[in-house]
This record gives sequence, C-alpha cells and structure tokens, in this order.
Amino acid sequence: MEIMVVDDEQDVELLFKQKFRRELKKGKVKLSFSFSAEEALEYIQGHKNENISLIIADINMPGINGLELLKIIKEQFANLKVFIITAYGDEYSYQIAMEYGADDYMNKPIEFEKLKEKILEL
Repeated sequence: MEIMVVDDEQDVELLFKQKFRRELKKGKVKLSFSFSAEEALEYIQGHKNENISLIIADINMPGINGLELLKIIKEQFANLKVFIITAYGDEYSYQIAMEYGADDYMNKPIEFEKLKEKILEL
C-alpha cells in the first residue's frame, strides 16, 4: 500500500519512517512525502494512474491547508482515502473534515499503533 504523508514539518518524514520501519522492510507499505498541499496535488494530478491508496494530511499548513486539500482530492479523486491529522483538534475542524469526506480524523501526537490498525482495515 502506498501512503503519501502531507505535512509542512519535514521531521515528520523521519518519524513515519521510524514508526513504519517493519512494514517498510517487509514491503507492506511504501511511504512518500510532500511538504505542502500544493506539492501533493501536483504529484497526484500528474500521476493519476499511480498506486497511492491513502493520503495522510495535516490541517495546518501554509498556503492550501489540509481541509482544502481534502476537499480538492475528494472532488477530483473520490476513491482516494484521506486521513486528516491535527495538533489543534476542535469540533469545527472535525465537522468540516467529515463534511468534505475525510475517511478518518486524528489528533497529534499520532498514536501509530492505532494508525496502523486503521490502515490495515482499508
């Protein structure tokens, strides 16, 4: 399963690679990273036939935020799964994420064991 993580904090790449070390080694997941929503959209739109199964996007990013990214992805690629993550979980953001079609919504710090379970359910 190919997963794209979209977060403007670049240390997230090291964290995900560390937490998914076993799954990466066994070939169960492949991770790619975009450090802005714009970069992620450009990649997704240019690689429509690629095998990305899941986008994990942070809400708070400069430029296009994670909720706007979610809305665009669901309009253009309805079957692509999107998990929203945020350090500032609030009811309004949750409601908007659900309205826009988020497949899951998680607060930071990410509980990676729960995340892995949710990914395996896809």
